[in-house]
Amino acid sequence: MNLHTFLWTTFFAFLPISELRGAIPFALSQGIPWYIALLFSVGINALVAPVCWLFLSTFHRLFYHWNWYRGLFDSFVERARGKVHEKVEKWGWLGIAAFVAIPLPVTGAWTGTLGAWILGLDKKKTLLAVIIGVVCAGLIVTAVSMLGLSAFAIFVKKM
Repeated sequence: MNLHTFLWTTFFAFLPISELRGAIPFALSQGIPWYIALLFSVGINALVAPVCWLFLSTFHRLFYHWNWYRGLFDSFVERARGKVHEKVEKWGWLGIAAFVAIPLPVTGAWTGTLGAWILGLDKKKTLLAVIIGVVCAGLIVTAVSMLGLSAFAIFVKKM
């Protein structure tokens, strides 16, 4: 375990595309024990919600005057709204937690926070929902990664 590995794990955990789906498998592949990979990645990914909310409530207003930013942001918002709206309509803020907990592409902390902000949900409930979702997603990704590594090790032994 070296600093380089933790820096890359941090990068993957905070990056909107990879989040936990990239951070945990990367950390495990670098020899970090599963419980450290899980706790570290979940901790970093949980920081997405307050950072995203801070950005949306401050810098977004400044940047929205730029045409290139407005176009990019508006297209991302429409995709986020479409993905999150149904779950929020059905379950309220717990819908955000369920949405974030599903470790599929575009269902992480970034999109969940953005969707909650777009739909005007309460900030504290959103932050709690995203943290709950991140913990659940972290457990799922860790379990799947560990099962995959175990299956691969069995396969390699038979060769």
